[in-house]
Amino acid sequence: MSVTPARVYVARLAGLPVFDPNGDQVGKVRDAVAALRVDQRQPRVLGLVVEVPGLRRIFVPMTRVTRIDAGQVITTGLVNMRRFQQRSSEILVLGELLDKTVTVIETGAEATVTDIAMERRRTQDWQLARLAVQARSKRFGRKGQTTVLEWAEVRGLLDAESGQGATHLLAALDTMRAADLANVIRELSSKRRGEIAAALDDERLADVLEELPEDDQVEILGQLESERAADVLEEMSPDDAADLIAELPIDTAEQLLRLMEPAEADDVRRLLSYEERTAGGLMTTDPVILPPDATVAEALAVIRQAELTPSLAAMVYVCRPPTETPTGKFLGVGHFQRLLREPPSALVSGVIDNDIEALRADASLEEVTRLLAHYNLVASPVVDDDGHLLGVVSVDDVLDHLLPENWRDRSTSSAAVGHGA
Repeated sequence: MSVTPARVYVARLAGLPVFDPNGDQVGKVRDAVAALRVDQRQPRVLGLVVEVPGLRRIFVPMTRVTRIDAGQVITTGLVNMRRFQQRSSEILVLGELLDKTVTVIETGAEATVTDIAMERRRTQDWQLARLAVQARSKRFGRKGQTTVLEWAEVRGLLDAESGQGATHLLAALDTMRAADLANVIRELSSKRRGEIAAALDDERLADVLEELPEDDQVEILGQLESERAADVLEEMSPDDAADLIAELPIDTAEQLLRLMEPAEADDVRRLLSYEERTAGGLMTTDPVILPPDATVAEALAVIRQAELTPSLAAMVYVCRPPTETPTGKFLGVGHFQRLLREPPSALVSGVIDNDIEALRADASLEEVTRLLAHYNLVASPVVDDDGHLLGVVSVDDVLDHLLPENWRDRSTSSAAVGHGA
């Protein structure tokens, strides 16, 4: 039988599954909660923040944790499933302490916190005890060297104004999906969100922004330099970028559009010209488009790309040149299941479905929903009066507009309450 170690590094807990005594998974560890002390002594660890199905975060007191061992956390099974709400006297260990800049008292050198250990005392309480820190200059060992120090050997860790990056927090959360990372970011302070946004690369930040409510998107984008904000918008899907730009002040929106690559900006401007709850306002302008002489092998190679959403990878759209929207004549769609049954050397133009009913850009949300439901489609082409492909409406675009505005707030199904140790 494994025994819980007396010292556990918190960053290594991130993402570990949490089980009840019967072996059923409750959720995954996302952070640890500690109680602040006015005398700056070692904070007591109150419990773990655990993400349960539905992306809701709950609080599991350390008194409910029976074992921590390699790869898992075991609880008593008596867990309050109401949503976690951080109190003003509490601090999130990963979210608010990792990557903090501290001063080593003995040398006066600055260092970055890369991990924090919690230790179990004789009373069975847990407290934050040791820090793994990385040197920022040669005054404290070799630059980049990692050293473990006692809590009392550094200062500045709990200072609200001290510097903080996000490198090691993001390393701890590296395997999370964009939607999960967005859920973590939502719970952090505005300042911390900005630090994380600064540390993410443009593509990853774009993916995360697409999973956030519009108010949070606007706040984070507003913390970026204009040039970087434009770069991030270019990495977003055109429809999501258009929705975000529509929420910005007119002058700011126009400035960002001017900074974007002309082709990307043109797509966004075109989408902004449509009413929001129409096929034109819902569609994306970059589906998988192929010319008639493309082969089945070429089509399958394109839809294998990892960055494609399942709904966009489900079909290829065959059009005469040009193959950028708005395209030449739209000829039909190739369903990926049909493509899998055809010889790789066959032309996609010979296996397309040209009987599919295409939407017009001014089709209402109700018309779009009815069409997708009637034909069991995950996406539908949108064409102009001359039969040129303008874009594609996918089922996830429709769901975003059918669900309540606050659907991303996972707490709508349960009260947001405090908690106890």
